[in-house]
Amino acid sequence: MDEEYDVIVLGTGLTECILSGIMSVNGKKVLHMDRNPYYGGESSSITPLEELYKRFSLPDTPPESMGRGRDWNVDLIPKFLMANGQLVKMLLYTEVTRYLDFKVVEGSFVYKGGKIYKVPSTETEALASNLMGMFEKRRFRKFLVFVANFDENDPKTFEGVDPKTTTMRDVYKKFDLGQDVIDFTGHALALYRTDDYLDVPCLETINRIKLYSESLARYGKSPYLYPLYGLGELPQGFARLSAIYGGTYMLNKPVDEIVMEGGKVIGVKSEGEVARCKQLICDPSYIPDRVRKAGQVIRVICILSHPIKNTNDANSCQIIIPQNQVNRNSDIYVCMISYAHNVAAQGKYIAIVSTTVETSEPENEIEPALELLEPIDQKFVAISDLYEPTDDGTESQVRHFFQGQHPEKILSSHQATLTLRT
Repeated sequence: MDEEYDVIVLGTGLTECILSGIMSVNGKKVLHMDRNPYYGGESSSITPLEELYKRFSLPDTPPESMGRGRDWNVDLIPKFLMANGQLVKMLLYTEVTRYLDFKVVEGSFVYKGGKIYKVPSTETEALASNLMGMFEKRRFRKFLVFVANFDENDPKTFEGVDPKTTTMRDVYKKFDLGQDVIDFTGHALALYRTDDYLDVPCLETINRIKLYSESLARYGKSPYLYPLYGLGELPQGFARLSAIYGGTYMLNKPVDEIVMEGGKVIGVKSEGEVARCKQLICDPSYIPDRVRKAGQVIRVICILSHPIKNTNDANSCQIIIPQNQVNRNSDIYVCMISYAHNVAAQGKYIAIVSTTVETSEPENEIEPALELLEPIDQKFVAISDLYEPTDDGTESQVRHFFQGQHPEKILSSHQATLTLRT
């Protein structure tokens, strides 16, 4: 350990492992440490099921009806991968796909008026959807055609819209779209969590909707992918990649001190030894004096013995509850996977409800989502703090990322496709 590295990474969450893997591939000398004896950090998958009961301090053990504990791999932080998105491109670019198998998530749904509906994202689906009346369908179809044809490098496709100055609110007005259509377009297609996007230039939103449509076209049932055996496989895949390219990994390794000199990081001290570095990347828990609390998230893991109603008995799906439908400032998400993804015992389902905390009674905030899941066999409730850095890390060379945030560097698409398990 007593050496000099280009980068030291602390914590083995998904973001940290992606970065160490990519930097190793690009020739950087990387030391990756974690105080825990396991990979994944806050984004790990818990197995066996008994371990999940212990983690949430439940007095009981799982009932026999839950099946074998080893059949369960329960994500603490849910994440579906957009089939044509940045994370999948990273997996292909780095060939981490050799360590993982994926399945397509079976459905994408949106909540309106207490019910859930399939998200329409093609002209054909728009015309068949029960979300809209006949005239609204026609207007929405025109909007989708506009988005599909839009090319930011070809002004002939703009149809009077300036992508750098026209707001998304004005684009919706141009196509005369109603509030319900705006809700599911912005939140279920563009995947914004709040309505802040409405009053900024429309280019990013149009690109997000195009990404959703392109991802859906890639594999069919939905735009989302999910790894067999849970998200915990992803950090381990990137960790293997880093090791193949010379990265050094140390689990169960305490961090005594982050060594600074002249306001800049120069190393990490552990068990009396100092590993020197030019840059430090870590999860927020390693640098409490360099972050501030930015809010909270509530996540409720629910074990079910049935698929969610009105989803066509899907074995996996995402349901988005737009903020306006439940008088909130941010959306509620429901991610559901099951035994079909090798994360639960036969015939069992795992639904994870999550949202930004807005009141002093977080569990009441997610009641509309929990009602969709009834009956629920067992719930595990977690409320987590979110942190943001107090500086951008340019001078100190200490950087960390929001939980679940992807690195900002965009990689070129690797000419390959994922192998999906049926």
